[in-house]
Amino acid sequence: MNIKRAKQEIKDAVEAYLLKDRFGAYRIPAIRQRPVLLMGPPGIGKTQIMEQIAKELQIGLVAYTITHHTRQSAVGLPFIQEKTYGGKQYSVTEYTMSEIIASVYEKMEQTGMKEGILFLDEINCVSETLDPAMLQFLQNKTFGTHRVPEGWIIVAAGNPPEYNKSVREFDVVTLDRLKKIDVEADFPVWKEYAYLQGIHPAVISYLEIRRENFYRVENTVDGKLFATARGWEDLSGLIRVYEDLGKAVDREVVYQYIQHRTIAKDFANYLELYYKYKTDYKVEDILKGKWDRAVLEKIAAAPFDEHLSVVNLLNGKLDGMFEDCYRQDAYVGKLYEYLIYYRDNQSVMMLDDVRAMAEKDLEEGRKSEILTAEQEKILIRVAETLNRFAMEIKGELFFGDGVFDEVRDLFAKEKSELGRMTEETSETLENAFRFLEDAFGESQEMVAFVTELNANYYSVWFIKENGSDLYYRHNKGLLFDQRRESIMRQMDEAEDVMNRGIK
Repeated sequence: MNIKRAKQEIKDAVEAYLLKDRFGAYRIPAIRQRPVLLMGPPGIGKTQIMEQIAKELQIGLVAYTITHHTRQSAVGLPFIQEKTYGGKQYSVTEYTMSEIIASVYEKMEQTGMKEGILFLDEINCVSETLDPAMLQFLQNKTFGTHRVPEGWIIVAAGNPPEYNKSVREFDVVTLDRLKKIDVEADFPVWKEYAYLQGIHPAVISYLEIRRENFYRVENTVDGKLFATARGWEDLSGLIRVYEDLGKAVDREVVYQYIQHRTIAKDFANYLELYYKYKTDYKVEDILKGKWDRAVLEKIAAAPFDEHLSVVNLLNGKLDGMFEDCYRQDAYVGKLYEYLIYYRDNQSVMMLDDVRAMAEKDLEEGRKSEILTAEQEKILIRVAETLNRFAMEIKGELFFGDGVFDEVRDLFAKEKSELGRMTEETSETLENAFRFLEDAFGESQEMVAFVTELNANYYSVWFIKENGSDLYYRHNKGLLFDQRRESIMRQMDEAEDVMNRGIK
């Protein structure tokens, strides 16, 4: 199954294991709570979905890569304990608490969360000395004599043998005590994630055309050649920073992340053309509604892959604008919540008190580790704005409606910025549609443009919130017009031609 389905399966299992009856006992006793074993190729997001599940369920997370541990750190160190049996004293070997189990208790103390996930990565790559202890752990939920605290669910992950020569096979006795989930790379699912994470549009558009290069692992006479989802995501982050620094990303830089020479070369060439088309076709001007016949004639004479590159450039710029609007809307909404609380309690509190409350919420959220990175950024921004409001308002030491009137005016400026961004994005989206109409009409290029809008969470959110007549018109045509099937077939044929061209 794909990583999205696997995430839901694990989330469902955790919720089931943590469900209690009316007496406060877990509906599924701990002894019957099978550890989840997630098996799949490296770099597809197994660790990331653990973090997402923990935050979504608001429970704790302790994560370890088990290959970093020795038997002593996992099981504990031996010590001599004097005990009396049948009236006689004996020296007995016992063990200190496992570092892993201790970390769970430390997490409970740190966050106040009594339930959570204990995640052990690369579970089937343990050393030979640690192997018996790991089997005992999976079967009995104990390291040595110390048990995983009640309410903590065990999730383990590993790579199949073809990806790691250090893999040790589990026997049937162990597998029969696990809830095993096999996961594989899936580009459409990853693309949803990529839009949410702000993956560079050049990476998304390249992989849309060259899907076979999304995840590849090959054994050759020169060693292993591979491209993974993790590699593409890390490369995307580097590209964005290099753009800000004015540095070039060539094939050698790409190869440092995508360790497959053919794919690295192909993407580096694509990236170079991506930047070239951005300049040649004056994409920024197009999005402002400025293009002339010369541009239309030039793109009409260009090959299909060049058409798609221009479409992807338009989508890429819009992606950033949609995301900025989403974040501004979330920020304004959260700020509004605090200001409404201030309005309802201004007889007993000042604006600075509300700012302190926001900072406290931020601190507690960080401590409990329930905030996503996006939520944390929003709370930081809200606290900074509340502080700025408090500094700007004269007479802050006084209570009364006059103070809130000033607060309302300041908030209106924040809200008007959201309105400005929304209007600019709507106009940019309309300009993109009108250019595509002038350049291609109802064609496969329009199919590609609308398809990407439908695949992007932020664009779907924006259009749902603000509407777009041109989007509705073209989307309806793509969904119900009988010509869609032939257009999609043309796109597949063109893609086959391009794929053959690089082989």
